[in-house]
Amino acid sequence: MAQAQFILKSGKITTLNKQQPEVQAIAIADGKVLHTGSNEDVMKLAQADTKIIDLNGRRVIPGLNDSHLHLIRGGLNYNMELRWEGVPSLSDAMRLLKEQADNTPAPQWVRVIGGWSEFQFAEKRLPTLDEINKAAPDTPVFVLHLYASAMLNRAALKALGFDRNTPNPPGGQIQRDAHGEPTGLLLATPSAMILYSTLGMAPKLELEDQINSTRHYMRELNRLGITSAIDAGGGGQNYPDDYAVIQRLHADQHLNIRIAYNLFAQKAGSEFESYQEWTQMTFPGDGDDYLQMNGAGENLTWSAGDFENFLEPRPDLLPNMEAELERIVELLSEKKWPFRLHATYDESIERFLNVFERVNAKQPFQTRFIIDHAETISERNIERIGAMGGGIAIQHRMAFQGEFFIQRYGKEAAANTPPIKRMLELGVPVGAGTDATRVASYNPWVCLYWLTTGKTLGGVSLYDERNLIDRETALALWSKGSAWFSGEGAVKGALVEGEYADLAVLSDDYFQVEPENIQWIESVFTVLGGRVVYAGAEFKHDDPALPPASPDWSPVKRFGGGWRLSEGRSAVSDVPLQAASAACACSSKCGMHGHSHAWLLDVPVRESSKNAFWGALGCSCFAF
Repeated sequence: MAQAQFILKSGKITTLNKQQPEVQAIAIADGKVLHTGSNEDVMKLAQADTKIIDLNGRRVIPGLNDSHLHLIRGGLNYNMELRWEGVPSLSDAMRLLKEQADNTPAPQWVRVIGGWSEFQFAEKRLPTLDEINKAAPDTPVFVLHLYASAMLNRAALKALGFDRNTPNPPGGQIQRDAHGEPTGLLLATPSAMILYSTLGMAPKLELEDQINSTRHYMRELNRLGITSAIDAGGGGQNYPDDYAVIQRLHADQHLNIRIAYNLFAQKAGSEFESYQEWTQMTFPGDGDDYLQMNGAGENLTWSAGDFENFLEPRPDLLPNMEAELERIVELLSEKKWPFRLHATYDESIERFLNVFERVNAKQPFQTRFIIDHAETISERNIERIGAMGGGIAIQHRMAFQGEFFIQRYGKEAAANTPPIKRMLELGVPVGAGTDATRVASYNPWVCLYWLTTGKTLGGVSLYDERNLIDRETALALWSKGSAWFSGEGAVKGALVEGEYADLAVLSDDYFQVEPENIQWIESVFTVLGGRVVYAGAEFKHDDPALPPASPDWSPVKRFGGGWRLSEGRSAVSDVPLQAASAACACSSKCGMHGHSHAWLLDVPVRESSKNAFWGALGCSCFAF
């Protein structure tokens, strides 16, 4: 057996190998798993120059793989976006917004783009337009709420030139006051195009900042244990132009995520022509194990768009949808291109599968196809997908929109949205993901929390035991399950000999932590192909260098990524999460934030503050 280049020992390593589900140590060579077993067994492979990491008893899992993420588009914009992921109160969110507005120079905007829900806030409500205007009177602000609405302040309306003469776009509405002037609220009724197109008018980052932004986005994903993603394209993400940044990072060996990308039809009416052109330019599998083309979708034709806005009635697809879709699917089948299709409702899936079955009968599919989302899919349509060799990619959109679904369709209808357990029982390939960032968060642990507890961000229980899955099954959907969707099931998703050495060392033991704390887990040591791509906590000294976020006004530079429960802030940390005792030394915890202000110990305190009513390190949110 070859000598190990890298050994991790003294851990609780979940392999997802049924023959050896948990081991103590793992040896890595040439970017792949060399051997797993006991400390004694694995350390026999060490040599003088082998890097050895003591895991201190921490839980290790295979690297997480998001089977539906808009990583490439998200990376181009990440450094411009203020994150509200995990922020516990609206007052905290508005404080962040005001600070960022004060720090953002003209003509740039403050953007809050997805990853949050009003139900996560203690106040259980959205900000008002008056609150947004007060927080940012001069800097344009765009706050996206799911795919349902966007809130713009007066400065943004002025920058866009929106006035009483601005028409409503098809499928969208500009809310107006009694005088006919726009209030700042944009509504998707039900088409989200009004939201996409408005956001597209905002300034973009310069090329070098886009490169920096994508690197920081990948680092944030690494911080959460993600090592692979399947990019589902996205509106406004044109091929090949908008792939230049990710291609350059790949050429410069700066990719910290393995990416398989799908090509998304951009222009209504010319989707077939786009796929004709692209099938001449590239082929699925082109690339390498870090960046490769994965097929078509998630949009194949705009006439098939069934928007997942549960605040609006289910949309009826256009009558010409079948003819347009069939022509495209026939082309993709002929060219042996895998494809994926956005499909929220069973009524849409029924019509899509009718088309697929006609094409499959004439020319059997020789590769995989994917139905994305499938919140209300029926058992009959799950079986039809399986019969044609397809799979279903599910995401945690219901964690963000479950309350709205219940309001419209009722609690009983929400009980199987989507019916994941039944999908697995029927033997259909299932992979998990997020669909981040415009609705849901990119945080896989929020998805794993939803999968195993059935709860929304607001704490509403959507499912009973019949549709909940255990923690190991949920983890497998995020690793080996997702690998099927890029045709890589044989090379990644488990920590077994010969597969990619992609893994995450966790802040807390996923299999032991309280259910409510699953959503706050993160990685403290992430390895991609045997290479350390992120390190925190006691491993911080191994964290690879990364240029500061740019430009200087970037919210990522100021605040970092998602909210950190252990600190009550969103900045990067080097301390373990879920500490058993508070380091803040205050006499009692706050009902909202707990002892989540230990980071303030490093902040200079004025002498006069030490005897203040709340204490120098106290909390002033009144949430007891």
